[in-house]
Amino acid sequence: MSDLTIAVLIGSLRKESFNRRLAQALARMAPAGCNLSMVRIDDLPLYNQDDDAHQADSVKRLKSEIVAAHGVLFVSPEYNRSVPGVLKNAIDHASRPYGTSAWAGKPAGVIGVSSGAIGTALGQQHLRNILAYLDMPTLGQPEAFIQAKEGLFGADGEIGEGSRKFVQTWLDAYLAWVKKHS
Repeated sequence: MSDLTIAVLIGSLRKESFNRRLAQALARMAPAGCNLSMVRIDDLPLYNQDDDAHQADSVKRLKSEIVAAHGVLFVSPEYNRSVPGVLKNAIDHASRPYGTSAWAGKPAGVIGVSSGAIGTALGQQHLRNILAYLDMPTLGQPEAFIQAKEGLFGADGEIGEGSRKFVQTWLDAYLAWVKKHS
């Protein structure tokens, strides 16, 4: 892959979140010429349609980073069997005002890690429904519902030996998806 920029949205604000660690590890696993760029969402105001005509600078920055990217990668936990509020807020901001969505046509990938036995399966399904409405072609297979357990991350922050091949296969499939759809 050459000259490929992927905007990465992490659905957790926690500094030491499993999903932040996964996103950082994915960025290091990406091939040369492929930049996985973490997009800041913690400074966005709560979405309010009254603000559509005068979007905050942080919203304008978010939208410009999405527009400039070849694809969008969502790395997110599952909160209450759905999408974390901070991620939904970012999605709403970048889709508004109506007719000016930054998401349209951007190839998406969805991956996540949680301590639960089903990983992030239900949250990912809700997110996929949202992405379909936003006209984002989303990688369907392989799916990646990762359970956080001993050995997932090495001391160096890399994906552990037991999961590395699976995660690399998923990342390669996603990057091929982006190339096909961008």
